Amino acid sequence: MSEQQDDFKTTADLGEIKRMIPHRYPFLLVDKVRDMVKGESAVGIKNVTANEPHFPGHFPQEAVMPGVLQIEALAQTSAVLVSASLGLIDKEALVYFMSVDECRFRRKVVPGDTLELHVTTLRGRGKVWKFKGEAKVDGELATECVFAAMIVPPEGA
Repeated sequence: MSEQQDDFKTTADLGEIKRMIPHRYPFLLVDKVRDMVKGESAVGIKNVTANEPHFPGHFPQEAVMPGVLQIEALAQTSAVLVSASLGLIDKEALVYFMSVDECRFRRKVVPGDTLELHVTTLRGRGKVWKFKGEAKVDGELATECVFAAMIVPPEGA
């Protein structure tokens, strides 16, 4: 992780992401996270490629990234933000979805797109966090939603 805000790292590469959240291929949907502001916001990056396992079965004639996976990518970005904000790197914390609200899909996301996953904390207290998420391609809104998750630190953390 590079840049800092009073010892808080503002970026996370793929290796660091794997130290913060339990997801792995084929379900790890964030390649890097940048612009993290402790407890407040972050931007995840997902490079959408044609060889991802969902494309052969999700509109084989026209590959489209499923909207639910876009929401999951937003949630994974927020999990990295929370993990980094709470100092849970290498702690094997789990994050569970609690709700998804106000979800809208605005444009297709296809192989070759770079999905920017903007998450902003609406409420972050204790174990339960609520976020506003926007997934964008080339600055154009693709998906937006409000979601909540519960972070469960490991025993003794």
